[in-house]
Amino acid sequence: MRDLSGVFKAYDIRGVVGEQLDADLVRDIGAAFARQVTDAGGIVIGHDMRASSPGLASAFAEGATREGVDVVMIGLASTDMLYFASGHLNLPGAMFTASHNPAKYNGIKLCRAGAAPVGQDTGLTEIQREVEAETPPTEGGTAGRLETRDMLTEYVAYLRGLVDLSASRPLKVVVDAGNGMGGHTVPAMFDGLPIDVVPMYFELDGSFPNHEANPLDPKNIVDLQAKVREVDADAGLAFDGDADRCFVVDERGEPVPPSAVTALVAVRELKKDPGGAVIHNLITSKAVPEIVAEHGGKPVRTRVGHSFIKAEMAKTDAIFGGEHSAHYYFRDFWRADTGMLAALHVLAALGEQERPLSELTAEYSRYAASGEINSTVDDQAGRMAAVKETFASRDGVTIDELDGLTVELPSGGWFNIRPSNTEPLLRLNIEAVDEAAVAAIRDEVLAIVRA
Repeated sequence: MRDLSGVFKAYDIRGVVGEQLDADLVRDIGAAFARQVTDAGGIVIGHDMRASSPGLASAFAEGATREGVDVVMIGLASTDMLYFASGHLNLPGAMFTASHNPAKYNGIKLCRAGAAPVGQDTGLTEIQREVEAETPPTEGGTAGRLETRDMLTEYVAYLRGLVDLSASRPLKVVVDAGNGMGGHTVPAMFDGLPIDVVPMYFELDGSFPNHEANPLDPKNIVDLQAKVREVDADAGLAFDGDADRCFVVDERGEPVPPSAVTALVAVRELKKDPGGAVIHNLITSKAVPEIVAEHGGKPVRTRVGHSFIKAEMAKTDAIFGGEHSAHYYFRDFWRADTGMLAALHVLAALGEQERPLSELTAEYSRYAASGEINSTVDDQAGRMAAVKETFASRDGVTIDELDGLTVELPSGGWFNIRPSNTEPLLRLNIEAVDEAAVAAIRDEVLAIVRA
């Protein structure tokens, strides 16, 4: 019996191609997924620019059609384009990508019809069990049909229908695609709009020759920051490898915190739907719930992670959700995440007024933040308990354990410390009134964690 525990993750399937993931395994995964969704009318499949992606996508399609399920192949796609196809066609989907991971990796993100997520608790565990048990193919049925369809034009039209940039003042925007799927989607998205795109690393190359396609790491946006300043651009955008996340820098080349983007987009969405709920995870700046409430919305706090965000969006019928990691979720986009739509909102907000982006976003950035600080520890639970014990005895301190340990301090600052699910790490995030207050909290907490 196979052991696939190293490949099946909480929300997707991911591994080193040729060692953990190959065509035979992917064919079996395609068959197992097809058996889960036999009555859905088919499966839509997309893939990123990695050298291994087309072959793996074809193997998955083989497995699915062998089970009698029809397949629509959309070819090169960003992850949010696959979600669009799943929603637009009302079909389950499979996206072949390892996002920002190095070239030797690949993976599969699965969803049900309407881009509903598939994770460990919503079908992924059952697929793993079937594949590990080497469940034989269904015998005697008619093979499913294979159709090829290009969805890029429809994807572009749908997003541009949600955010109108046609009346924007002219903007110069540097876009760093990181040799990922943004190089495929951005040219089509901005064609004909009053946006002068200055492209960086648009060549599709899954070996990522210029830098890792992970703009969450500051070293990977250095080139973008320099180019924004060099060409006197109004803004800069950086997409990750599968282009479902988008990071923003202002005209000075300074990063715009994802929490500020969340607040800005939330305000725009609330104008369309006054009183709506807006989801934010517990590491997002407290400016987000403050601003949402000030604009008549209902802020809803959740754990970190797209499955929690999407579940809470469905429960509350939320209009929008944002995470500190630059994932942005829209009710108008089947509650799925799309960095491209968030980017369109930011550029529309910038283009409908005359202030530079730094001034526009300053009103959404109220506090200083540490960013994520990781500590390697042998005893995650023990270190967490030590932090809790230290702070629980202090006057005016409140603690909750919705996701890790969140400690609210009487000064107005707060911090969250969470264990990694996959590594021996504790992740610390801090927010306070200014940088000095952040530093003081950081030093005290790290002294306990790293003792």
